[in-house]
Amino acid sequence: MPGPGAAALALPLLALPLLALPPAPPPTLPRPHGPRCVLEKEAQFNTTYADWVDADLLNIYAFNHSVCRNRTEGVRVSVNVLSDHKDLPVLFVVRQKEAVVSFQVPLILRGLYQRKYAYQEVSRTLCQPQTKAEVETQHFYVDVSTLSLNASYKLRVTRVENFVLRTNERFSFNATAAQPQYFKYEFPEGVDSVIVKVTSAMAFPCSVISIQDILCPVYDLDNNVAFIGMYQTMTKKAAITVQKKDFPSNSFYVVVVVKTEDEACGGALPYYPLSKDAAPDEPVDQHNRQKMLEVVVSPAITSEAYVSSVLFCLGIFLSFYILTLVIACWESCRQQKRKGLLAAMDSPSLDTGHARSIPDSFLGHSPYDSYGYGSFGNGSSGSTEGVTDSMGSAEVPYGYVGERSLENVASRPRLDSLSSVEEDDYDTLADIDYDKNVIRTKQYLCVADLARKDKRVLRKKYQIYFWNIATIAVFYALPVIQLVITYQTVVNVTGNQDICYYNFLCAHPLGNLSAFNNILSNLGYVLLGLLFLLIILQREINYNRALMRNDAHALECGIPKHFGLFYAMGTALMMEGLLSACYHVCPNYTNFQFDTSFMYMIAGLCMLKLYQKRHPDINASAYSAYACLALVIFFSVVGVVFGKGNTAFWIVFSVIHIVATLLLSTQLYYMGRWKLDSGILRRILHVLYTDCVRQCSGPMYVDRMVLLVMGNIINWSLAAYGLIVRPNDFASYLLAIGICNLLLYFAFYIIMKLRSGERIKLIPLLCIIGTSVVWGFALFFFFQGLSTWQKTPAESREHNRDCILLDFFDDHDIWHFLSSIAMFGSFLVLLTLDDDLDCVQRDKIYVF
Repeated sequence: MPGPGAAALALPLLALPLLALPPAPPPTLPRPHGPRCVLEKEAQFNTTYADWVDADLLNIYAFNHSVCRNRTEGVRVSVNVLSDHKDLPVLFVVRQKEAVVSFQVPLILRGLYQRKYAYQEVSRTLCQPQTKAEVETQHFYVDVSTLSLNASYKLRVTRVENFVLRTNERFSFNATAAQPQYFKYEFPEGVDSVIVKVTSAMAFPCSVISIQDILCPVYDLDNNVAFIGMYQTMTKKAAITVQKKDFPSNSFYVVVVVKTEDEACGGALPYYPLSKDAAPDEPVDQHNRQKMLEVVVSPAITSEAYVSSVLFCLGIFLSFYILTLVIACWESCRQQKRKGLLAAMDSPSLDTGHARSIPDSFLGHSPYDSYGYGSFGNGSSGSTEGVTDSMGSAEVPYGYVGERSLENVASRPRLDSLSSVEEDDYDTLADIDYDKNVIRTKQYLCVADLARKDKRVLRKKYQIYFWNIATIAVFYALPVIQLVITYQTVVNVTGNQDICYYNFLCAHPLGNLSAFNNILSNLGYVLLGLLFLLIILQREINYNRALMRNDAHALECGIPKHFGLFYAMGTALMMEGLLSACYHVCPNYTNFQFDTSFMYMIAGLCMLKLYQKRHPDINASAYSAYACLALVIFFSVVGVVFGKGNTAFWIVFSVIHIVATLLLSTQLYYMGRWKLDSGILRRILHVLYTDCVRQCSGPMYVDRMVLLVMGNIINWSLAAYGLIVRPNDFASYLLAIGICNLLLYFAFYIIMKLRSGERIKLIPLLCIIGTSVVWGFALFFFFQGLSTWQKTPAESREHNRDCILLDFFDDHDIWHFLSSIAMFGSFLVLLTLDDDLDCVQRDKIYVF
């Protein structure tokens, strides 16, 4: 039996065969079917190469072409892969002197929600390298490779005709999502800015227009076109103003890309087929998604046009200052002449020793007598005092019941001199014995009945309107200015021109502002608002001087003069100009209220001023008025954000609108002498029973009832229209409600003024006629609708139009001009409408 030594000797002998075996190879990835073959071919332009490639083959096509320093030619590579291997695409790499472009076919582009779209035909324009030599031959190579077993393809390289766009020459072309196009434009001598206009007869497919600097690579695919330069989406129209200072090479590329989906332009998303067998991320073939477009590059306006447009704008509105100054000088000379003649008349006559009589026609008013208050009443006066000292004959066509001697009026103690400076339930000492309920519920009221409070109290009350709106303006304007500057900065930095809804066909940049013309046209609101404030200041100074010399007309005649609301109106007009300019820095969905907030305030203040004229004691306080206006602005914002197609919102708003109309009607009808408490329903039923059931009696205040019935009909109709139609532009709908009510009240005021035997003097009559005409033209330009943020930016640009005035201002700028003039004229109408009553005692002026 072998021993241990034999076993020891056997171990090395057994190991020898194991050592002789070769080492096991490491695990490797699958290799192609043989060695990699590289096939390089000399290729020619305008030749189609139908070839194939597999995992063992790399095809290289070598091209060369001459590049001139003074002439630019475009080169375009077009490929079509015939094999359908989406998981093993064919890779094309174009190697140039200064750039490398690579893409795979099928080309996969992603859309919304990461949807995939596959394209078998791809065309790309090559970036053109610069050359310093007069003529240089440059080479580039197209490498074709794949991991597929066999892939057939077609390759064609061509020169691009009309690669360089010419000024004012139109050029048509086709583009798809996988076949984008771009062209070069060079600024000619003497042209500092141009406008690139791209149009198409078809709205869809959606496309993107981009302006990029002459750099490689050019971003010309849907997933990277927004990386650089300026861009905007497009359906049928697009326009981008390009300034020479922004491009050091004095040239730029115009890039046109068709998007994979139309959602960005307001179109519907395509049907995305899903099947049980298909993978969730299976790409969809969009087939021939093609768009035909036309591009033209035109010179923009010169710096001289900017200067002339600014001077034109200043000239229009400064002419109002000159006209106002001329009228003021004429009126001053007229007053001086009247005072001189009055002094001469007051001097004793040489014949009789008595003062000469002054005809009433010279004093600016006719003798008032035999006054009849319209056709509804019985002609009786509501004044508590007797009628004495009739100064006219019964043959006067219109007039008041009588006119007392102004000397007696001036010597009579005034009730307001006994009043406290604080406003409480009892406004004067006389009110303690003579309750307000007795005064304000008479069938016919005179202004004297509603002008019993202390003038100092009312002056403070109405001055709060001005100080409140000035405070609101400061706190409102500062964040607005900061926000729109941020918007403009974002637009300039990102190049995304879909942020702001301009009229791009007439948007003239200046500095960092993209549309300077839309901002400049708002200058009229500011200048005319300031002019109105100066006119009010002059009127107040003259009125205070008359009070200082105890002028009887200023003390006891005419509509009580309170200027606080006028100051608030002028300030609101100036703020409308400022905030409208801020809105037009970058008009869009999120800052629309900047342009409309003070429009609501102007409409509300005008109605309050019209009501204050004949109801100075019972007009709303500034706090309640601005609280109501704030509520209106709040509903405006909520309506725009949530009201589109929201049935619940429109029901709630219509109910609030109708209830508010009824409450305001009750307030106006009873002159504020009613209470909203738990017993309101009981009192309503009692009135209905006594006036409609027990006895059928007409309304006590017929004229007020006529106004309020008409107002309720109009407001209920507007509420029904909103509930049924649900207009998209809720802000304009709400503003229309305010304007309709203002026009209704103004028309009622004019009619009642004429029915009451009063007259309208020449200046307010001219203002009414001129303002009506200007408002008509202004509304015509307003409804042109050059852009709208209710649609997508691309759809909004379909409404864009060219400039119509001085090649600088568009239709909306004309609206700014005319509406500022019309608002100024409307304010003048409110200011001068009752100038004919300046010599009529207040207990002879009826309230309506």
